[in-house]
Amino acid sequence: MGVIGASDVDASTASLARRVGEEIALRGGVLVCGGLSGVMEAAAQGAHSRDGLTIGILPGRRAQEANRFISVAVVTGLGEARNTIIAHTSQAVIAIGGAYGTLSEIAFCLKLGVPVVGLQTWRLGHDQGDLPDLIHRAHEPAEAVELAYRLLEVARP
Repeated sequence: MGVIGASDVDASTASLARRVGEEIALRGGVLVCGGLSGVMEAAAQGAHSRDGLTIGILPGRRAQEANRFISVAVVTGLGEARNTIIAHTSQAVIAIGGAYGTLSEIAFCLKLGVPVVGLQTWRLGHDQGDLPDLIHRAHEPAEAVELAYRLLEVARP
């Protein structure tokens, strides 16, 4: 389960991300993220606190760049291009807050058909007027994780 979001967050957003990480771990899921700070670190901390497995897809060339809650650091040396790897690795993604880097990850996921659940993040739609938001909305961490897993079941053949 991918978790994406900004690298610089306030306490409220960090709390949401931690709770999402906890919920993923409680379901036995593997958390995939960018492995650095902000939402990535808070989500990994939450999963780690529940003995969950966390994978950090790092932009740089050094495993030591990963936050301390990452179980497996994947070194890419790709910079922000690593966002495509996060999208390809995740079966579903929960976006929490975020800026343009998060928007790029959301776009890659949507292009690949990876379900995206949003917690206080971007709104995306087509300019057709009556088409729904392309990001599935949740208001609480447990709801976001539940919805992501439900969408994952629907997406499986």
